[in-house]
Amino acid sequence: MATANADAAEVERLYELGDRLSSAKDKSQHAADYEAIIASVKGQNVKAKQLAAQLIPRYFRSFPALGTFAMEAMFDLVEMEELAIRIQAIRGFPLLGKDAEFISKIADILGQLLTSEENVERDAVHKALMSLIRQDVKNSLQPLFKHVESGSEIREKIICFLRDKVFPVKAELLKPQAEMERYITDLIKKVCTRATIFLFI
Repeated sequence: MATANADAAEVERLYELGDRLSSAKDKSQHAADYEAIIASVKGQNVKAKQLAAQLIPRYFRSFPALGTFAMEAMFDLVEMEELAIRIQAIRGFPLLGKDAEFISKIADILGQLLTSEENVERDAVHKALMSLIRQDVKNSLQPLFKHVESGSEIREKIICFLRDKVFPVKAELLKPQAEMERYITDLIKKVCTRATIFLFI
C-alpha cells in the first residue's frame, strides 16, 4: 500500500511540474522542474516514466541546455521492458527531432527499433520515422542508409521500410525533387550492392 501511495504521489508531482511548465510565461525560469521530470526516468514507477515520456518532448525546446540530458532519458525510455513506456517515448521523438542537432541520432535509434516484434510498437516507429523524414530528409535517411551499408542485422528491416513507406511518397518528401533524388541515388549507390538495389525497384 505504501508503494502504491508513493507511486501515486510521484505521478501527481510530475503532473504538477508539467502544469507549472505549461502555465509559465518564461519556461526557462523553471529548469529545475524540467530536470525533475527528466530525473523521474531513473525511478521505478512505470506510470511516472510513461508520463515523463510525454512531458520531456513537450518542453524540450524550452530547455536547450538540457537537450542532451533529455535525449539520453528518452533513449533510456525506449529500452524499458514496458511496451507502453517504449511506445510513448517513440511517439515523442519527432518533437525532439525539431532540433536538427538530434535528428540523425533519433533516426538511428528508431531504425534500430524497426526490429520490434510488437506490431503496435513497429507502427509507432514507422510513424515517428516518417515524421522525422518529413522534417529533415537528409539527416533522417543518412543513418538509415548507414545501417544498410554496414550490413547490420537490421539492414533488411530498413530496406523494407524505405521501400514500403518512404519511396511510395517520395514525390511528397523529396523537395526540391531533382536535388533530393540525386542525394538519395548517391546514398543508394554508396551503400547498396547490386542485389540490394533490386529490392528498391
